[in-house]
Amino acid sequence: MSFPLLTATAALPAIGAVATAAVPAAQRTAAKWLALLVSLATLALAITVLVRFDPDGARYQLTESHAWIKDFGVRYDLGVDGIAVALLALTALLIPFIVLAGWHDADPLETGSKRWRPTQGFFALILAVEAMVIISFEATDVFVFYIFFEVMLIPMYFLIGGFGDRAHEHGEKAASTQRSYAAVKFLLYNLVGGLIMLAAVIGLYVVAGNFSLPEIVQARANGSLHMATSTERWLFLGFFFAFAVKAPLWPLHTWLPNAMQEATAPVAVLITAVVDKVGTFAMLRFCLQLFPEASKWATPAILVLSLISIVYGALLAVGQRDIKRLVAYASISHFGFIIMGIFAMTSQGQSGATLYMVNHGISTAALMLVAGFLISRRGSRLIADYGGVQKVAPLLAGTFLIGGLATLSLPGLAPFVSEFLVLVGTFARYPAIGVIATFGIVLAALYTLVLYQRTMTGPVKPEVSAMPDLRARELVVVAPLIVLLIFLGVYPKPVTDIVNPAVKQTMTDVHKTDPKPSVEAAK
Repeated sequence: MSFPLLTATAALPAIGAVATAAVPAAQRTAAKWLALLVSLATLALAITVLVRFDPDGARYQLTESHAWIKDFGVRYDLGVDGIAVALLALTALLIPFIVLAGWHDADPLETGSKRWRPTQGFFALILAVEAMVIISFEATDVFVFYIFFEVMLIPMYFLIGGFGDRAHEHGEKAASTQRSYAAVKFLLYNLVGGLIMLAAVIGLYVVAGNFSLPEIVQARANGSLHMATSTERWLFLGFFFAFAVKAPLWPLHTWLPNAMQEATAPVAVLITAVVDKVGTFAMLRFCLQLFPEASKWATPAILVLSLISIVYGALLAVGQRDIKRLVAYASISHFGFIIMGIFAMTSQGQSGATLYMVNHGISTAALMLVAGFLISRRGSRLIADYGGVQKVAPLLAGTFLIGGLATLSLPGLAPFVSEFLVLVGTFARYPAIGVIATFGIVLAALYTLVLYQRTMTGPVKPEVSAMPDLRARELVVVAPLIVLLIFLGVYPKPVTDIVNPAVKQTMTDVHKTDPKPSVEAAK
């Protein structure tokens, strides 16, 4: 039997989470180093998966299959296609930076006679989320995917509610109340989506007789499995609702600004750059492959919702007073682009959407982590409390600017390529949607540049006059992300070569081909 590489990639952070939680309370530094080493070892395994994956080979590779619950046809089936490999690599890449950035975020504080927050638990929960996200990308059994899609909510709940941001203008008591509210709202929204999806998962089993994604897709392709139109549409809606909550898509998005505002900056990155990607990934893997006709039926409505997310998220970002809420609403706008690309039903749109998931993860991590360093220095999330930072902390201001320019998809930085592909793919089939979506780009420039102007330029406020610049640990976190943003902005081919074959197969599943150009090339 060959080495179970996919299982090992998910099991290592899970084992690391248990080991980190078991470190004695007095050995906080040891727990941090253990979590960092485990995350780096997981990254090494993810790189091995990336190297061994052949984009031109079988659709699902490095597969593993073991009987689990035979009476219900549940199998422990794993396999990765190009889309899953790209997102698995993104997850494994970001976790070490999240650990490093949060190095002191869970250090105990003295509040009266109580010590605040166990450090070991913070890093153990981050590793637990990594394990569950990775196996969600790997699972080809619908039931296995559903389990980890839901279970990841538990560690995320504690990360938001128990390890929230210390910067709060109304004191620790108010902060604790807001953290609890944000954590409960996150959990309830996602649990409701998960329960609706559970009903759809059971319905799928009743119709198909098993939970194997490849088998169901193959049976539908060769005509041995037929779903009534109404049945397929209801099942699609059950799956899509859960993924739209996780994504998050308007109007199911309202949990995200609260969660990102109250979480620490590294946990905010974990939410929007890692966990939320499971929702958009699942739209490609499950909605389109399992329910191709229903996906086409729902496309007009989903494109309208995506368009609302793009414009609405960007408009609300413009008016935010809180730095982290601004990044949250910007992410809602970006997820609108991703979902629009998926349901444009063109190869350019879906390739762009997948590339957007990767690039958004890197750019949001860069911007939010630098914002977290800024907030930790000043002790405030309010934009109005800053001014003139670039004069006292030029490295911090410079990296903040690059992260912001990536967020507005400046040409030469990674998100530009993916946003361009999404818009091209959408224009090709839905030109009106594509035209309106471009307003999101204009608004992105507005909220990003206004944020930079108000925080980094102008007279130096007395409260920031002694602000230190980026330290060595913080540079180690930010510099590689900036390098990746520039590299993938100039040369995205390594990612597109991996995801394009998987996108073509998905297009085949939904029986779609790219529209022909309206103007023929000159002979």
